Amino acid sequence: MARNQRLVTDADFQEVVDRQAVVRVFKDDHIVDSNALVLRFSDTTVVVQTRVSELTYYDRESCEFFEMKRR
Repeated sequence: MARNQRLVTDADFQEVVDRQAVVRVFKDDHIVDSNALVLRFSDTTVVVQTRVSELTYYDRESCEFFEMKRR
């Protein structure tokens, strides 16, 4: 079973990038992406990759990001 950890600070996002951890992305209380890797982030945008050639840009203010950790 997985445990969710919300990503809020730059340090949270940097840790996920460094460890190449899998994240889920929520927007308006719906899952819009899962099993994604965070490639880059800024104050306003988070770039995730779900497949080899699929990059998606999400607004950091309008979405919630959760790291998926295995128990």
